This record gives sequence, C-alpha cells and structure tokens, in this order.
Amino acid sequence: MQKLIGYLFLGLLCWSCGSKKGIPDVSGIQVNLEVQRFEQDFFSIDTNNIEASIPALHQKYPFFLADFLQNILGLSLEEAENTNAAIRIFLRDYQLVKDTADKVFHSFSTVEKEIKQGLQFVKHYFPAYEAPEKIITFIGPLDAVFQTPFGKTGDVITQDALAVALQLHLGENASLYQSQIAQSIFPKYVSRKFSPEYIAVNGIKNIVDDIFPGLPNRTLLDHAVDKGKRLYLLDKFMPYTPDSIKTGYTQKQLKDCYANEGYIWSFLAQNNLIFNSDPLRIQGYVEEAPYTQELGEGSPGNIALFVGRQIVKKYMELFPETTLEELLQLDAQTLLNQSKYKPK
Repeated sequence: MQKLIGYLFLGLLCWSCGSKKGIPDVSGIQVNLEVQRFEQDFFSIDTNNIEASIPALHQKYPFFLADFLQNILGLSLEEAENTNAAIRIFLRDYQLVKDTADKVFHSFSTVEKEIKQGLQFVKHYFPAYEAPEKIITFIGPLDAVFQTPFGKTGDVITQDALAVALQLHLGENASLYQSQIAQSIFPKYVSRKFSPEYIAVNGIKNIVDDIFPGLPNRTLLDHAVDKGKRLYLLDKFMPYTPDSIKTGYTQKQLKDCYANEGYIWSFLAQNNLIFNSDPLRIQGYVEEAPYTQELGEGSPGNIALFVGRQIVKKYMELFPETTLEELLQLDAQTLLNQSKYKPK
C-alpha cells in the first residue's frame, strides 16, 4: 500500500508539470466510473443454498456473472448440480486468497482514480469511443489468464466493465506465488508484475486492444510495429505512468535498451530477422521471457516491444500532424521507411 501511495504522489507531481510536457489538460472531461466488488458478493453467498443466491448476483452483475462462471471458472450453466458443487469447492479453496485480497485492497480508490484519468485521455483522443463505465473486481483461479496482443493477463474487458483479477495483484512477494505449482505457472519474471500498481495499466491496455484490433502480423517488423503502436497509445493515455510499468521491463532493462539501441537494431538487421516471418525464428523476440537469449541476460524478453515503440516514436516526431487513427492504419514497412529509423 505504501508503494501505491508513493506511486500516486509521483503521478500528482507529474500532473503539476503536465503542461510543460505538452500533455493535454483532460481534467474537465466527464467520465462515469463505478467500482463493483464482485468478489465480496460472490464469497458471501450461502454455500448451503447456492442456487438461491445466484439470482441476486445476476441482478447486480447481469453481464459479468455469466462471463465469470463460464469463461473464468469454466463451468457449464446447464449442469446446475455440478456447477454448484464446483462453486462450493472454489469458495473453500480460495478463501485464503480472498482474505489476503481484503487486506491489500480494503480501498480501491487509488486504482479507480488512475483508471479514470486514463479514460479521460482515451475520451480526449477518441471521443466517439464508448468506454466501460464499471470496474469489477473478482477473484478467479490462479491459472485463469487470457492471451492479448500485449501478452497474457487475468484482467479483461467485458461487455460493460474492466474486470480486475485480484488474485494476480497481491504483491510480488505474496505467499500465493511462492509455491512450486504457482511458480510452474508463473515464473518469477512474470509474478514480479503481480502487484497493485499494474492494475490500471492492464485496464487501459484492454482499452487499447479494444480500440485497435490490429493489422496482419507476419514478419518480426510487423509484430514490433504492432506492439509499438499499442504502447504509443498507452503512452498517450497514461502519460504520468512510469515506462517500466507500461513496458513490463525492469528499470535496468529499460535503461540498457536505450543505451544499446543501436546494437539491438544492428543485431536484428545483420541476422536477417527484421523481415523474417518464420514463427519459430522470431518468437524469442516477440514473447515474454526472462531475457532475449541472443542478446544476453541483461536484456528483456519481448524486445520487439522496445524496437517497435522506437520506430513509432521516430515516425511521429517526423510527422507530428499524423492523427492516432491514421497512425494505427499505417503498415509496418511504411512506418519504418518514413521514420528513417537507424539508431547508432
């Protein structure tokens, strides 16, 4: 919680100097946002009469309840008896997780403010976009994660809400993540990001993915530019959030990327990787990993994210009149050529 308070204080300091950075003032943009603590209601149901408790949950969470039961718990709503038994077991097995979440998230106001500010920027840049008006917190199975263009996450966007998987935000040192089973699912380089300060970023990443379905990705360059576009949008929507949180790199990894930018690009070019479309050849550069094997242990995994962001930033520096909508439609080859990206 001290990290959260410090993080908010840093954001407020940055806010005060926003005009110097050319960041638009979005404080007057109206955003409707309600926090609903689904896990509180779900863990309060009568386990001796689950069937009678469901209608009240459905009334309060008309869209999310079905998503939660079917897509997160993986239950069939047609098999009531088996579903009730599975719910009962889940509530019993995850009560300790819920107790831990209650301590970490006894208040959700800090995260709510950060997401609300992010949505204000979203509305500034994409006024026609219909943003979710709810944040729904929940507790699901530890292995309930979903593949998104930004990577795997337990936080999802639903029909009417940003849904936050609290079991994956208890703090990197939480006992839940230290077991052998947990570490086999989430290695340390993944679980180090299971802290509260990543919640708002994950939520706004879901918004980015909703706005930008993406273009066909074949080559490493395609993947890199796709990632770069998404991160560029995230930068616009969350200008006060530290880069290490937005990229998922450690601060040292990020610093080393900037220091070795020319070497990284030269390595990709000299090894004929930039235009390579072999999935097996390029996956080590586009997927999350403790580091990029060919670049050494000091490098981050998913190095394509850094490269793509630099290409997009270079292009936008040269063509600042380009709107975000226009940027998203540009193909990777055009972006690379016109950006004249050749770091030294």
